Amino acid sequence: MKICPTCRKTYSDDGLNFCLEDGSVLTIAAGEPPETVMINQPRFTDPNPAAQGVRTSYGDQQGFSMQPKKSSRAWIWVLGILAVLVLVCGGGFGAFFIYVASLTPDGNNAATPSPTRPNTTPSPTPFPRNEVKTVDLQDWVRDNSDFGNTEFTDGEFFMSSKKKGYYYVVAAPEEYKTERASTSVVLRNVDNADSSLGYGLVFHSDPKPLQKGYAFIIDTKKQRYRVARHQPGKESDVVNWTTSNAIRSGTAENTLEVRDTPDRIELYINGEMVTTIKNSYGFRGGVVGLYAGDSVNVGFKKLEIAK
Repeated sequence: MKICPTCRKTYSDDGLNFCLEDGSVLTIAAGEPPETVMINQPRFTDPNPAAQGVRTSYGDQQGFSMQPKKSSRAWIWVLGILAVLVLVCGGGFGAFFIYVASLTPDGNNAATPSPTRPNTTPSPTPFPRNEVKTVDLQDWVRDNSDFGNTEFTDGEFFMSSKKKGYYYVVAAPEEYKTERASTSVVLRNVDNADSSLGYGLVFHSDPKPLQKGYAFIIDTKKQRYRVARHQPGKESDVVNWTTSNAIRSGTAENTLEVRDTPDRIELYINGEMVTTIKNSYGFRGGVVGLYAGDSVNVGFKKLEIAK
């Protein structure tokens, strides 16, 4: 009688040399009876990998072999990808060096400058000054006001709001219309004070201030400007705060000008056009005015309307 040393199954056929279950070489059984074998018992894995090899089975089971794991060919793909990258990067580096060489001032390799883009900034509109009306700011002094302070000294009209965070606006009578006119004023921040609201020129305004119209406002300390429009109880920015080198800083004088043309409104600071807007919110037959915010003392002079 023979026994399988792996699964312990016994065979009475002495001519059988291999186990029909796992293909192990059968050995001659000792005198003691074999252990009980469960039919569905899983096979034991050979704990010694060095002993594994080609094994055959007997009977109606299909033959199988424990072959070495096929070597992966992934390295071939890796080498191929690396080769492509080298070619691509190599070409890129080559092109980069050629580009750098073209920028050197040596010989005829200097880079050709790109064509200059056309200037898309609209050209200023020349405005005739056949008739110039100067507003007498001395008449704008208010002895008593709950909202602002006014004073006229040495040809200069001083104006400020009484509270910080508020703005004070004075508008001219109906005869000082700003439509189809060039309206200008010279102003200065007397104390170079901070202002989050700014100060400047009102135009196309309802003669009753802050009902409808525009304000062209600057802040000389931060060299910035904005354009606002007014509705009853509300101020909205048409142009947000924008920095501009056209503004003279500190306490220096600045000239603001508004040119009302048929197609647009052009806004100037010290002779330089800084922006344009469409007249979408102006009061028809609107007048000129002055604006001061945040209790900043602002001096105004030479308020003129030219046509």
